[in-house]
Amino acid sequence: MPQPSPPDRPDAGEEVILGIDTHKDVHAAVVISLLGVVLGRRCFPTTASGYETLLDWARGFGALRRAGVECTGSYGKALTRYLRAATGGIAVIEVNKPDRAARRRRGKTDTVDAEAAARAVLSGQASATAKTSDGNVEMLRLFKLAKSSAIKSRTQTINQLKSVLIGADPGLRDEFAALSTNALVRRCASLTVPATTDLDSATRYTLRLLAQRVQALSAEITELDGKLAHTVHRHAPQLLQPVGIGPDCAAELLIAAGDNPDRMAHEASFAALCGTSPVEASSGKTSRRRLNRGGNRHANSALYMIVVTRLRWCPRTRAYVQRRTAEGRSKREIIRCLKRYVAREVYQIMIGPQTSPRSLHDAA
Repeated sequence: MPQPSPPDRPDAGEEVILGIDTHKDVHAAVVISLLGVVLGRRCFPTTASGYETLLDWARGFGALRRAGVECTGSYGKALTRYLRAATGGIAVIEVNKPDRAARRRRGKTDTVDAEAAARAVLSGQASATAKTSDGNVEMLRLFKLAKSSAIKSRTQTINQLKSVLIGADPGLRDEFAALSTNALVRRCASLTVPATTDLDSATRYTLRLLAQRVQALSAEITELDGKLAHTVHRHAPQLLQPVGIGPDCAAELLIAAGDNPDRMAHEASFAALCGTSPVEASSGKTSRRRLNRGGNRHANSALYMIVVTRLRWCPRTRAYVQRRTAEGRSKREIIRCLKRYVAREVYQIMIGPQTSPRSLHDAA
């Protein structure tokens, strides 16, 4: 519940930190001083006027330069854009959910979580700059979202069409025997059904309906492929120059990095984000590393597809594999190393010309 703020506020020039626990309809906000004193707690609706009131309220306690926000990629995405675009600019720090042990001790409310977000920024525990989500990369993310949904729906519809055929009468089933999936969809889409008066006509009607749905989804996927390629060529054409990187893989890597890839301090941060950096797993007298199974798995998959393409078409990559195999490395380890080198190459391309790209083979 909203609580009144203390009467003693800091001077207007003293810095304060804002912490926000985001939700669908209401955001809980807490403002603290640099000494960790809670200055105010309040909830605001997730509307344009609510965002404006929140910012004015927080700035009433002092100079607001940093804000810790939970869920900057979902419920807090619009608020993150608003705070970054505010006059003077506010650094939005991405905050993870509070520690479960601390939550068990203190309990859980929205204002408690908002206060924990502000204290995480104050202590330096939270330091990752949030994605801006306001440019071409956000466009790519939306296109990829729609395309993935269309592909899933098309696969489901094709399976339903074939399932209907399996249960159809033999005469109708034999009519479509030995046809490829594309030919089957075209044939079913052109079926003529004068009236649905019996089981055979109802089956033909359903086959036609499903086939036309597949064609519509295929057209949608083709259109989205064109928009993805156009956006990548316009935003990052240099990313398509290395061997094995097409528009789809480039889009996934750009989405992982965000519209502000400079928020990552160095290429190792991007490698960790993509799950290609090895993780220390040492204990006692044992010193070893294991594969990183975290990170953005879509970006990791894109790196894998790039490596597989280079293994097929790049002579220098095949030479690298032969050399590392002779050293006793397994294929799994070699692919992990190649994905790490590709992540380095992609990062150096994304951050701009100020850093000369280091090629895969130079890094090897």
